[in-house]
Amino acid sequence: MTAQTPQTALVIGAGPAGLMAAEVLSAAGLQVTVADRMPSVGRKFLMAGKSGLNLTKDEDTAACLAAYGDATEALRDAVAAFGPAEVMAWAERLGQPLFTGSTGRVFPVAMKASPLLRAWLARLATRDVRIVTRWTWTGWDGAAATFDTPDGPQAITTDVTILALGGASWRRLGSDGAWAAQFADTAPFQPANCGFRVAWSDHMTPFFGQPVKATALKAGGLSSRGEWVITRDGIEGGGIYAVSRAVREGAPLHVDLMPDMTATRIGQRVTAKGGKASLSQVLKSGLRLSPVKIALFHEMTRRAGTGAGAPLAGTLKALPLIHDGPAPLDSAISTAGGLRFKALSGFMLRDRPGVFACGEMLDWEAPTGGYLITASLATGRAAALQALAT
Repeated sequence: MTAQTPQTALVIGAGPAGLMAAEVLSAAGLQVTVADRMPSVGRKFLMAGKSGLNLTKDEDTAACLAAYGDATEALRDAVAAFGPAEVMAWAERLGQPLFTGSTGRVFPVAMKASPLLRAWLARLATRDVRIVTRWTWTGWDGAAATFDTPDGPQAITTDVTILALGGASWRRLGSDGAWAAQFADTAPFQPANCGFRVAWSDHMTPFFGQPVKATALKAGGLSSRGEWVITRDGIEGGGIYAVSRAVREGAPLHVDLMPDMTATRIGQRVTAKGGKASLSQVLKSGLRLSPVKIALFHEMTRRAGTGAGAPLAGTLKALPLIHDGPAPLDSAISTAGGLRFKALSGFMLRDRPGVFACGEMLDWEAPTGGYLITASLATGRAAALQALAT
């Protein structure tokens, strides 16, 4: 640290990035205040844990960094310094035993976020970190950060300020992106890890809520063997999220309904069924497709206008999934867009020295699978370390 050692810090936003920043700053002896606009902290983190908290993915640094695509050097350096191994060690130091699933995804044995969050907040409390809730950041008054609070307007001036304001999805959990109006250099928010809207015909109604298993989704250069779901409003789920960036950017989406069988073998099975068999009989008994796959085949060939003479094997191996665009921004797992890295030097705002930004408010995106939480923790840590060194 320089001769002007910071003594006080303000962290705005109490998600994973903000709490990690508070942890690093308080460990260095700073008096830290964490302010959050919601009635309680970590709400999106807790929601992520409802289906099993995927903290990270147990893989080497190179594989992990590849998931962030064209991410900036600052984000890549942050993740390289605090990647999967460090995230796992950190969680275990908080008393949370972990296990690694068959795909490498890492979860707490408790399969939820609340025990980890309680342990984390308890550790911050031992360092006298002050947490205030229902404090909505409204901007700046000179060097002071200003807030609307239950007790009226408040202004706080500290040596260091860390912004961890989140993205623009799941408004009810605190992330609405309204903070972007305070900055000149932000990329427009877009849904990431999102579903897509489909105006289904009535015959698809019985399949709403049903998973689609054993397929291969392809869009642009992305592919996924993950499971996905037919919903009332369209398609969603891990398999869809994995290719959603390419689809959002305009790539056609196709699904291979029989990824473990070659087109040649499919053709042989069709031939063996005999020329008198109906298409439905071929799909059901000849190829043994599940009812949801058969319904999807009929729905999408009708929408695509695929003629009866189209090669069946080719259609099954690359069925167009015709959709009406991404689901609404607020329903996306995460968002692309936000504060551009060119507005930062490392993680410090170029036009406001002593103020740093981290987490999902920055303009980056990553697939599900633990990468979002990993990078949020890593950038919160990196922003705090840069603040201590500045």
